[in-house]
Amino acid sequence: MAKIDFEKCGGLVPAIIQDARTKNVLMLGYMNQEAYDKTMKTKKVTFFSRSRQCLWTKGETSGNFLNLVDVKIDCDNDTLLVRALPDGPTCHKGTDTCWGEDNEQNPLLFLTELQDFINRRHEDMPEGSYTTSLFKDGINRIAQKVGEEALEAVIEATNGTNEKLIYEASDMIYHLIVMLTSKGLRIEDVAAELARRHDPNWDKQRRAAKAAGTME
Repeated sequence: MAKIDFEKCGGLVPAIIQDARTKNVLMLGYMNQEAYDKTMKTKKVTFFSRSRQCLWTKGETSGNFLNLVDVKIDCDNDTLLVRALPDGPTCHKGTDTCWGEDNEQNPLLFLTELQDFINRRHEDMPEGSYTTSLFKDGINRIAQKVGEEALEAVIEATNGTNEKLIYEASDMIYHLIVMLTSKGLRIEDVAAELARRHDPNWDKQRRAAKAAGTME
């Protein structure tokens, strides 16, 4: 890790606090060398109070600690990005963030967590895991499961309930991620393709490529 330049700003550096799970920015504080060292040692985010001229650990009176995950230093070595997991509201006014925002996780972010979990299953292949059994059965069986779950989702969409549709669609997406993983791909590759298609010029580029004979 690069050396933090505390002296550039008179012994203090700004520390941006980000929720490691939701990716939302929670607050901004300042650290000196002592506060940084205590943060790293205790794994509880600690700041230097400019008004009281002393160290303070977030949550030491309220119990709403910021549990350290990791620290990143910016390109000029004078600003910290501190990723943490909060125990309750971060702001002293009782709000989730110091900007009054709700610290809610976008459910779509869980797809990356699920992808990482399935990747670990593919690497470790633990016994007794359903995901492991799919990888052992091979791509043909995995593809078959994707088709089966897609059909069940269609049936629920046309003749079932919304609750059952969500359930079957979840099964379909899970098996799709397994299939992508078995081919060395990730769900983010699908998201990137959808983003590319969202470009207003995508269809024009596609037609031009087809006309030039560069796509099948």
